[in-house]
Amino acid sequence: MSVEIVQIAEQLARERGIKRELVIEAMEIAIQTASRKKYGAHKNIQVKFEYKSGEFLIDQLREVVASDEDELYEGPDTHILLADACRLNPAAKVGDLIAERLPPIEFGRIAAQTAKQVIVQKVREAERNSVYMEYFDRQGQLINGLVKRVERNNVHVDLGRAAAFLPHEQQLPREHYRPGDRIRAYIYEVRDSPRGPQVILSRTDPRMVPRLFEMEVPEIYDGIVEIKAVARDPGFRSKIAVHSSDSHVDPVGACVGVRGSRVQGVVTELQGERIDIIEWSEDPAVFVCNALAPAEVAKVVVDEEERSIKVIVVADQLSLAIGRRGQNVRLASELTGWRIDIVTEQADQAVRAEEFEELTKNFVSWLDIDEEVANALAQEGFSALEEIAYVPLEELASIEGFDEEIAQELRNRARDQLMALALEKEAAKTAVAADSPLARLSGLPPELDNRLTGKGIRSLDDLADLATDELLELVGDALTQQEAERLILEARQLAGWFDEPGTAG
Repeated sequence: MSVEIVQIAEQLARERGIKRELVIEAMEIAIQTASRKKYGAHKNIQVKFEYKSGEFLIDQLREVVASDEDELYEGPDTHILLADACRLNPAAKVGDLIAERLPPIEFGRIAAQTAKQVIVQKVREAERNSVYMEYFDRQGQLINGLVKRVERNNVHVDLGRAAAFLPHEQQLPREHYRPGDRIRAYIYEVRDSPRGPQVILSRTDPRMVPRLFEMEVPEIYDGIVEIKAVARDPGFRSKIAVHSSDSHVDPVGACVGVRGSRVQGVVTELQGERIDIIEWSEDPAVFVCNALAPAEVAKVVVDEEERSIKVIVVADQLSLAIGRRGQNVRLASELTGWRIDIVTEQADQAVRAEEFEELTKNFVSWLDIDEEVANALAQEGFSALEEIAYVPLEELASIEGFDEEIAQELRNRARDQLMALALEKEAAKTAVAADSPLARLSGLPPELDNRLTGKGIRSLDDLADLATDELLELVGDALTQQEAERLILEARQLAGWFDEPGTAG
């Protein structure tokens, strides 16, 4: 009997791709279900398969209680008195579970049918869970399958143990499939559903490109060459950035292969999608220049705070750098993670000339100097009054045609101008505050007028409408609660809230 049951379990496990122990467990649950129908559903029955004897052992478990007056005692079917339990097991104590062997059951037609249904259900659940875990662990990998059918441009794929789904939006443009076609795709997502695991495939995901190169390029599979970044316009063009940990291995050459044999395998799989392979660099300027290939870059200006790079190219390289419908620069930006602005040398020179002229005029006006001195300052890279006012004296004096006396005079004029501009700004704020309706409030500090105005409190009625908590939230720690209450009360008085009807002026 033991050999027969084990053989049945092993055969079923092989057919369903699950462990033998799971089949045995399903049989135990089935016999447990049938036993409860025979001996009573309220009884705590446990079934265990004994490999040595080849039998399913059926035990009734009862909890030990002190006496039948114990509040936990529910009857002899679920509980056993301590005195009776000690006759079965001298070491028994209150709270233990005592197992009593029940005779094997004879399966009638209905019981056998019930057991069969339980076994089928449990085996199916185990099989479904096994399939889900198998494909869940393979997320992010490539898989081959066979097209079963196509419905509304969505492709249903047979993977062998599971069925997969390739949505229309995850297909490459101009791709068409027919039943029986072989297909290779990227496992995008695996979902667990009541109908079984759902494997969602993709052929547009950017992560599919590195997986294809791993199959074609041994150096990538071995970890010598690493794909650092990928940007993709599915079906049209992709860019990958590669880096080699071995100085003797050219990462780009390894990916291209002899006469392009390796990259051509990827291109063929992606229906002719163009692949640009560029060398990765830690230097963002170099990386961006590489990413814009095949365009040639004349110069770059890096703004690390804004994480943007201005790329300057000659006129005949502009269209190549931008690409058709902006594709090249868009993919380069995605690949590097930097915002890229492309201009021609002529346009850049025109902008610089305009900025230089504007800066020169400002220096002439601010410092009351002639245009020649202003030009000298602008050419040396000075772009703001603060730079002139606080630059070291010797640095300013080192400009050709300047001496220490001129440098000192320029610094003094720059500082005077900064002070004058600050006073003008403060005077403008004061004038605005004086014209504000809130200026009538004696309890309002002048510095809070602009803050409240900026937050939309522009009239006495606006302020009078506020609750104390709302005002404190607007001004922070600038007012105490008592000050805020007095200010709101004053605003309501000046706004005429307490005047008798017809007397408000």
